[in-house]
Amino acid sequence: METRVAIIGIIVEESGSVEKLNHILHDYGMYIIGRMGLPYREKGISIISIAMDAPQDIISALSGKLGKLPGVSTKAAYSKIFGKNEKDESQ
Repeated sequence: METRVAIIGIIVEESGSVEKLNHILHDYGMYIIGRMGLPYREKGISIISIAMDAPQDIISALSGKLGKLPGVSTKAAYSKIFGKNEKDESQ
């Protein structure tokens, strides 16, 4: 299956959504390369970036699910590079 490298930028304005957000990220963990979270205490928000290598529909689905949470905004940026899922090649 063809994959893309992407970054999902997440702004969390409602702390009540964090538990559900973390649960969703856990469900997509096999596609996540890395995660960085920054609390911006002065503004009362959190800024999270997720690096992924996944099929485009998986990246879109994750971004959409997170964006539907109350007080959560997301935006995905995709690389122009396509690749093969290493797990598919080993089978």
